Amino acid sequence: MPKAPLNTQPLGEITLLPQALEDSVARFAASPAMEFLGRRWSYRHLGRLVDAAAAGLQKLGVGPGVKVGLCLPNTPYSVILYYAVLKTGGVVVNFNPLYVARELIQQIDDSGTTIMAVPDLPDIQNKLSDLIGKTSLTKLIICPLANAMPAAKGLVYRVTHAKDIAPTPHDGRHLTFRELTRMQRIPGRVTLRPEDLAVLQYTGGTTGVPKGAMLTHGNLAANTVQTLSIMGAGGGGQERLVAVLPLFHVFAMTAVMNCAIHAGSEILLLPRFEVTALLKLIARYRATVMHAVPTIYSAINEAAAGSGADLRSIHFCISGGAPLPADVAEKFRALTGCVLAEGYGLSETSPVVTCNPRDGSGKLGSVGPPLPGTTVEIRDPADPSRVLPIGEHGEVCIRGPQVMAGYWNRPKDTEDIFVDGALRTGDVGYLDEDGYLFLVDRIKDLIISSGYKVYPRVIEEALYAHPDVAEAIVIGVPDQYRGQSPKAFVALRPGSTATGESLLEYLAGQVSKIELPKEVVIRAALPKTAIGKPSKKDLIEQEQASAAVAAAPP
Repeated sequence: MPKAPLNTQPLGEITLLPQALEDSVARFAASPAMEFLGRRWSYRHLGRLVDAAAAGLQKLGVGPGVKVGLCLPNTPYSVILYYAVLKTGGVVVNFNPLYVARELIQQIDDSGTTIMAVPDLPDIQNKLSDLIGKTSLTKLIICPLANAMPAAKGLVYRVTHAKDIAPTPHDGRHLTFRELTRMQRIPGRVTLRPEDLAVLQYTGGTTGVPKGAMLTHGNLAANTVQTLSIMGAGGGGQERLVAVLPLFHVFAMTAVMNCAIHAGSEILLLPRFEVTALLKLIARYRATVMHAVPTIYSAINEAAAGSGADLRSIHFCISGGAPLPADVAEKFRALTGCVLAEGYGLSETSPVVTCNPRDGSGKLGSVGPPLPGTTVEIRDPADPSRVLPIGEHGEVCIRGPQVMAGYWNRPKDTEDIFVDGALRTGDVGYLDEDGYLFLVDRIKDLIISSGYKVYPRVIEEALYAHPDVAEAIVIGVPDQYRGQSPKAFVALRPGSTATGESLLEYLAGQVSKIELPKEVVIRAALPKTAIGKPSKKDLIEQEQASAAVAAAPP
C-alpha cells in the first residue's frame, strides 16, 4: 500500500507578529486596517495606537511574562491591545465576555492575569470589577464602545444607550483606554524570541477544567504564514476579511486578525453575530474573505435565499470548528460562487493543521492535506507508539511549528498529550493515499454500545442529509442492556414538520441497527459554544442532570 506523502514544504523566514505589524504599517500606511460600525482606521493610525498602548502598558508594569487579559467583543480595542501586549513581551490571555464569575475566577487565577481589558458594558465591566483584589486581578482597562464608533453614531449611542454604559470608577484600579494611550509615546524596545510565550489560549474544557495552551511567538507566526499560504491574501486594500467569529477564539485570532495584519489586509469587525448585519457588512464593503463555523454558513444560506443579498464579492472561505454538512457547503457555493474549504485545527496547534485547497480541488468529506511544514500521523489509540498504515482509523497526531509548548502549569497533562514528540489530538481519523485527512469522530465522544464502537459523527451526518434538519447532536446515554446507546437532538429548519419518530424511521435506512439512536429529540434550538458550533458538553450535562432528578427518591 502506498504511503501518503508527508508535507515537508519549507515555510521560509518567519516574521514574529509585532514585527509583521510594523512591516505592514511601513508598506501600507494609508491603506485601511480596520472597520467598525462605519469607522475606518488606516495602518498608520493602527500602528500609532499600538505603540501608544504598548507604552501605556509598560508604564503599568507590563513586560515579558506579565499576563494581560482581553475580555472583549470584536472591536478595534481587541486588535490594538492584542498587538500592544505582544510588543511589550507580555502574554495575552483570551477571555470569553460571556463567562460567568466562576469561570472568570478559575481562568484569572490559573493564568495569573493581573490586568484585564473590558468594554464599558455593565454586565461585563461590573462582573470583572468585583473580582479585583479577590483574584490575581489588580486593574481594569475600560474600553468605551462609543469612542470606537464614528463621531455622530457614538453621540447617538451615548444618548440612546445611556443605561448600557458603565461609568469608570476613579479609584486607581480602573483606567480608560484613552488614559492608557494619551501620552502617545514610543514604547521601549523588547527583544522577542520565537520560543517566548505569547498567548495563553484556554481550551473549551469539553471534559474537566479548561487548560491554558501555551502558544509561543514562533507558534503564532508560523501558523499565520501557513494559513496565508492557503488563503493567498493580498495587502494594501486588496482583501477585506470579515471578523464574524470572536477574536478571543483561536480560529479568528489567527485566520482573521493575524493573517490580515501580516498581509496588510483590512479587518471588518462585527461585534456580535447577527445574520442581517453580517449580510449588510459584506455587501457594503465588498468583503472578499470570511472564515466561520458551519452554523453561520447555514444561517447565511437561510437569510440570503430570495433576499437579493449580493455576496459574490467573497472569493474564499474556510469552515472549521465542526463538520461541514455537504448541503450547507453546496448551497453557500451556489449563493456566493466562492470556494468554501473545510479545514481542521485545535487550540493546541495555533490552530490550523489541515485545509482543503483554495482552488476548490479538495476532496469531499476531507478536511484537507496538512499545511506546509506540518506532519499528520495516525496512531493506534491502544498503543500510541505504533503509527498506523494509510486508510486505517486511529488517533490523529500532529507535528509542526504551530504545535504548542505545552499546558500552562500542568506538566502531567503536557506529558500525557505528547507521544514521541507528536501532539495527540483525541480525534479519530485516517489518511488516504494522497495525504488527505478524514475525521471520524472525537475519541472522547465514542459510544461503546453492546461492545461495538459507535461514532456520533456518522449518525449526525446522516441526520444532516435529511432536508428538515438544520442542526444535530448525538451523545451517548446510559443503557441498562447495551451499556450505552446513542441519543440524537435535532433542531429543524423553519416550516419543517418532521417528528422524532419520523426521523428515527429515516435513520433506520441510513445507519446500522447498533448505530440507531434510542430516541430523537426535537428542540427549538441546540446549545452553542462561543463560536456558534453545537455544544455536546452542555447537552451531556443536561442529560446527566435530568437522570439525577429522575433517580432521586420521591
